[in-house]
Amino acid sequence: MIGFLTKRILQAIFTVLVVTLVVAFAIRLTGDPALISAQGGGTVTEADLQRIRVALGVDRPFYVQYFGFLKGLLTLDFGRSFVGGTPVSQLIGTALPATLTLAFASLFVSIMLSIPLGVKAATTRGKWPDQAIRIFSLIGLSFPNFWLATMLVLLFAIALQWLPPSGYDGFSSYIMPAVTMGLILTATNVRLVRTTMLDTLRSQYVMVARAKGLSETKVLYKHALRNCAIVLLTFLGVQFGGLLGGIVVVERVFNWPGMGTLAFDAVAARDYPVLQSVITVLSALIIGVNLLIDLAYGLIDPRIRTQ
Repeated sequence: MIGFLTKRILQAIFTVLVVTLVVAFAIRLTGDPALISAQGGGTVTEADLQRIRVALGVDRPFYVQYFGFLKGLLTLDFGRSFVGGTPVSQLIGTALPATLTLAFASLFVSIMLSIPLGVKAATTRGKWPDQAIRIFSLIGLSFPNFWLATMLVLLFAIALQWLPPSGYDGFSSYIMPAVTMGLILTATNVRLVRTTMLDTLRSQYVMVARAKGLSETKVLYKHALRNCAIVLLTFLGVQFGGLLGGIVVVERVFNWPGMGTLAFDAVAARDYPVLQSVITVLSALIIGVNLLIDLAYGLIDPRIRTQ
C-alpha cells in the first residue's frame, strides 16, 4: 500500500507542475498587462510602459518569473494582484470557500436525485417510469448551464420573487446555483446509476439476497448499490473537474464571489498572478480529488494496488 500511495502522490505532483508550466506560458499570450494598467492615464510612451512592466515584474525572463512563482507556491505566497496590490492568497482565501461550498451543494443535490431515480429506472426497465427518467436525463444533457441559470433567475427571482437573483448571502442564495449545477450533473449521473444497477441486479449475490427473504429496499440500497461504489467513485472524481469548470460560468451569472468570478476579472485585467494562481489551485483540487479516488480504489479493491 505504501508503494501504491507513493507512486500516486508523485504522479499528482508531476501533473501539478506540468499544469503550472502550461498555464504560466498560456496566460502570457493573452496580452501585455502594462497596457491595461496604463489605460485612462492619457498619452503613454514606451518608456512609461517599460516602467510599469518593471513595477509589475513582467520585464524579467519567463523562466525567472515561473521559478519565482514555484518558489512562492511552496509557501502559499502567490504574489500580489496587479490591480490594487492585494495579496493573491488573500483573494483566493476569500473566493475558494465560496466555490467549494457551492460545488459540494451541487454534488449533494445531484446525489440525492440521481441515486433514487437511477435505481427506480433500473428496477422498472422498459416501463413508463424508466422511459420518463431517461427522457428527463436526455433533456437535462441538452441544457447549457448558463441558459438554465438564466431561466431560473427569470422564473424564481424576477417573475415569482421567491429567491435572490444573485449574491452570496444565506441559505436562499445557494438554491438556484446549486440546483442549476445539480440538475445538469443529475442528467449524467442517473444514466450511470441505471446502467451499473442493471448489471449488478443480474449478479448471483443479489439473487441469493432475495432468496434469503431480505426486503427489496435492503437488497437494492445495501447490497446492489454498495457494489456499484467503484464505478460511482470513478465518475464522481472525473466529474469534479467538469463541475468546477461549470461553476466558473454559473458563478458569473449569479454574481457568486468565488474562484470563477475572480478568474473572469483577472482575465479582463491581464492580472497574471491572480489568474495563474486561480487555475493552479483549481487544477490542484481536481488532481487531489482524483488522487483520493485512486487511494479509495486501493482500499476497496486490493487487486488494484498490485497493478
